[in-house]
Amino acid sequence: MSETSRTATEADDASVIERSRREPEVFAEVFRRHAPDIKRYVTRRLGADAAEDVVAETFLAAFRQRDRYDLTRSSARPWLYGIATNRIGRHQRTEVRQLRALDRTGVDPVTDPFTRSDERVAAVAVRRRLAAALRRLPAGHRDALLLVTWGELGYQEAAQALGVPIGTVRSRVNRARKKLRAELGGVDPTSVSEEVEHG
Repeated sequence: MSETSRTATEADDASVIERSRREPEVFAEVFRRHAPDIKRYVTRRLGADAAEDVVAETFLAAFRQRDRYDLTRSSARPWLYGIATNRIGRHQRTEVRQLRALDRTGVDPVTDPFTRSDERVAAVAVRRRLAAALRRLPAGHRDALLLVTWGELGYQEAAQALGVPIGTVRSRVNRARKKLRAELGGVDPTSVSEEVEHG
């Protein structure tokens, strides 16, 4: 491993981004670290067809905005998820179509290929009902909930990603979960990550 690669690997995101301002090629390290997670998140929300474009748009926007990145934030995850969520908002019709397809078929484009057939059969009914319920949530509530659950961000990171106070994220997630529980007969399939606080 070269000295340049070793330094980029050991540095936090803020250090890599700061360095990329002088050496643009270093920004590839941010992509390498975060693109797989961003792609999984976008794929679940929009489907595989739109995901490639949205991920590319996300990292292109991040690269262009790297001079404005807040270097006091060591992790770029909330910033990148925020950019991705904004891009997803531009594809909202695609997301609603994806949720309708999930409602119809029960096929999750991220997890289905890796799920055993017996698990897949049991999960289809829940996924379909969940997709229908998610589709009916207000966009801001859906964004907050899915950043916390599918994006695996903590509340503080989700607040940073959305550019809103942490209390707003907590309120939106709480309201979204309450609505999902009501629509799914008391079951909340998103509660696994409820108290997860990352970074």
